[in-house]
Amino acid sequence: MAQCDIGVLGSYQSDFSRNLDREELEIADLVAEVVNGTLEDAQIDAADVQTIHVGNAFGQLFNGQGQLGAMPATMNDGFWGVPAARHEAACASGSVAILAAMAELEAGRYDCALVIGVEQERNVPGKQAPQFLGAASWIGHEGEDATYVWPYMFSSIADEYDLRYGLDDAHLRAIAKLNMTNAKGNPLAQTREWNFTEASFDADDFANPIVEGRLRRTDCSQVTDGGAGVVLVSPRFFERRSRTRATPIIQGWGHTTASLALKAKTQRSAKDEYVFPHVRKAVQDAFARAGVAGVDDLSGIETHDCFSMSEYVAIDHFGITSPGESWKAIENGDLERGGATPINPSGGLIGGGHPVGATGVRMLVDAARQVEGRAGACQVEGATRFATLNIGGSLTTTVSFIVGQA
Repeated sequence: MAQCDIGVLGSYQSDFSRNLDREELEIADLVAEVVNGTLEDAQIDAADVQTIHVGNAFGQLFNGQGQLGAMPATMNDGFWGVPAARHEAACASGSVAILAAMAELEAGRYDCALVIGVEQERNVPGKQAPQFLGAASWIGHEGEDATYVWPYMFSSIADEYDLRYGLDDAHLRAIAKLNMTNAKGNPLAQTREWNFTEASFDADDFANPIVEGRLRRTDCSQVTDGGAGVVLVSPRFFERRSRTRATPIIQGWGHTTASLALKAKTQRSAKDEYVFPHVRKAVQDAFARAGVAGVDDLSGIETHDCFSMSEYVAIDHFGITSPGESWKAIENGDLERGGATPINPSGGLIGGGHPVGATGVRMLVDAARQVEGRAGACQVEGATRFATLNIGGSLTTTVSFIVGQA
């Protein structure tokens, strides 16, 4: 596989703790903020952008607004005439938008692409949001007995791990605690000012009640408003423009898709060493394209922890441990910011927030800033190469990127 060579010229993330509805703002305002912030960080103007890709999963449901590919031009007439498209792949929408932009740059169609991910989710009643989010499952075919579909589904994944390898729920709660702790140092994290006690990460039915199955409150990521953006450029871009700082490079990528149905995935992998072999393939494809041998060549990972169980899956599927032995990395402290393979130094989704369509882009923002040395209090010392793993649905759509130094 050929190594990628797409530069991340600039990036931006909104404050994930905000409630846009309370500020009397709408998704259009969020798009304007993310676009302007991303262009400013990239040190370019709207006129430099040749193509635009928007990641958004649930615009029609939460906002009644479709065709969000046109929203950047709606908010900035400097984009009139620039081709744009919206991409939907549930929680992997942002990463799929990045892949589409990369393909255009690699094909030689354009040399400068703007990619944003945006989602507004806090403008509906609390019980309605999970119903909207459930649209990414196989409607009418799974989770029909669940009060909250996604905690139910990821509790089922925990049950599958328990059946195959054994699983101690205390290890899931340890993941949640680490990510919430990491979020304290992230000035854009949704939970950075939240208060917790030890009971918040224990099997305490009052301080940490069960949501569905074996997953408790702090095992779950948040309903979030937020956006993130990146400017991606081809090597040709630098032939015409000088740069005042080093540019991170997307060195490799992997992308796989499986059935919507969770049961179909676990049945298909029944005799495989991995519960989700297609996720392992996405990671290995990213490694191969980046020319890295494996996880030991990484400085850290930003992974999809919509629930603590999804991070537990990521640990062994990245190869940090053997299949089913993710608990070893948790107990050894390998995932901590100073550990062998730091995971989610930003706080991830559990601590940082999960505006669905923005999450994949946000991961790339954090990975790029890590290798630039611009991650602030979340910085992993000496970081030179970071990976991301973004999933949609019950690990249905999987995208992984490897970001390194030029």
